[in-house]
Amino acid sequence: MTWPEGGENAPRRIGLVEDHESVAIGLAAMLAQEPDLDLVATAGTVPELLAAVHDPTEPARLDLVVLDLRLADGSSPERNVRALRDRGIEVLIFTGADNAFLVRSAARAGVLGVVRKSEDVRTVVSAVRRAASGHQVVTTDWAAAIDGDPQLSSVGLSPRQEEVLTLYASGEKASRVARLTGLSEQTVNDYLGRIRQKYSDAGRPAPTKTDLYKRAVEDGWLPVPERRTRG
Repeated sequence: MTWPEGGENAPRRIGLVEDHESVAIGLAAMLAQEPDLDLVATAGTVPELLAAVHDPTEPARLDLVVLDLRLADGSSPERNVRALRDRGIEVLIFTGADNAFLVRSAARAGVLGVVRKSEDVRTVVSAVRRAASGHQVVTTDWAAAIDGDPQLSSVGLSPRQEEVLTLYASGEKASRVARLTGLSEQTVNDYLGRIRQKYSDAGRPAPTKTDLYKRAVEDGWLPVPERRTRG
């Protein structure tokens, strides 16, 4: 990969993490018209992007990563943002999803802002340009997500607890979760007890399996169910 030369007039180097090809093509077309913004790498996951821009002789030279809020690999926005910021890369969330908890999760990890995929070209390009310069992109969606719904507080699940919750809340029995994870059924039940306790401590009780499903959807571990429309 060839990188632009440095200097004040050099284009801002942009990376995109997006697993929908049509969206990636659309953003690339938007930025192609902007001489000060250079989309240098696109990937479907954060690890893939970091691998694509990795140079053993120097750190990744990206000014900004535009990150989809919900990816098919099941990764959490907060973890993705932290992975990028640990490499010194700022992040702008680019999303079509309406999930306040996920936006707050990303905001806690230090994103510069959130812009919706439904915005017009001018708004999206302006947000990317501002974030690539290190400035916050303050939108109504971002402010409302951070300030609203205080009951959706983080419960701080471990990666293993997230895995058990996702499998169990998606409909698997504890015995099946045990086989899929390599844990004993008793250990799975212990994990579920701890998960329920964490939700209870956060003021978001989940005594039943249906409640755990709702919490998993709220927190982004499971996708929001699609509304059925009558034909």
